[in-house]
Amino acid sequence: MKDLIIIGASAAGMSAAIYAGRNNLDFLIVSKDIGGEVALSGKVGNWPGTITTTGVELAKNFHDHVKSIHIQIDDGFEVTEIKQVKNYHIVMAKNYAGEERQYETKAVIIASGIHPRHLGIPGDKEFYGKGITYCTTCDGPLFKNKITATVGAGNSALESVLTMTKIAQKVYLLTRYNDDHENNGGFPKGERILIDKVKALENVEIIYNADTQEIIGDQMVTGLKYTDLNTKENKQIDLNGVMIHIGMTPNSDFVNCVDKSPMGEIKVDLKCATNCPGLFAAGDVTNIPFKQIVIAAGHGVTAALSAIGYINRWKELT
Repeated sequence: MKDLIIIGASAAGMSAAIYAGRNNLDFLIVSKDIGGEVALSGKVGNWPGTITTTGVELAKNFHDHVKSIHIQIDDGFEVTEIKQVKNYHIVMAKNYAGEERQYETKAVIIASGIHPRHLGIPGDKEFYGKGITYCTTCDGPLFKNKITATVGAGNSALESVLTMTKIAQKVYLLTRYNDDHENNGGFPKGERILIDKVKALENVEIIYNADTQEIIGDQMVTGLKYTDLNTKENKQIDLNGVMIHIGMTPNSDFVNCVDKSPMGEIKVDLKCATNCPGLFAAGDVTNIPFKQIVIAAGHGVTAALSAIGYINRWKELT
């Protein structure tokens, strides 16, 4: 039986692993990928001690750090279920080839992060990878000199536009909100500096009060249909690519014994403990109010220290 299983290999999971390794726990990381959403980020300018870096580079640094202290990572395995047996846990995981693994452990840190929320409209699934992307940083360069649209009203949508304006011929930005003070200029959750930069760009057209209805195409995306929420008029844009940035969903479906928010975020206390003994959670998968890399890293440390205290007091039940 392991002391600890850490689920996730991004900021929270890697930070937890470093502390678990320094305390000589018998543990490993189980993760479907390395870096998570961090690796999909563009420029990162708020990581202490580093003036500017990229998400890819930061994720690589996390990976290099844990490898340097010989931490085992079962990469490519996605956790499918956590079972509680007496006072220990069984973590079930499966890889893309269908291989299954099972881990018995005294404690678990869930640091599985978040994934992009889908629009759930006609064309959303059909044209994924055929003009639709949820990662502008990854796929933006494919649309050089093309016409694209970004759908969303938060920082990730604004950053998507700032990226695409250097690549695409023209960029549309569709937000459901009014361009007024109450809605922060059409972007309720956006940072003012990003909003101002986007609004100053010559090759960007912002469409307010836009409810995206359908993404259309043949083999590839050719257009987007939306409804003007003020006039109720249906309209269409001809384009080549759609970047969807409408928020994130926690990766928490595999665990049922913990309390969750209505959005699926795992509820934790100040020590990152859940309501289920031996289960801890950290980072963006939890109900912490701000989803930031540096906060997730600190959260991972808190979870590790709490798990260490739990493991030190753990006794096998007969």
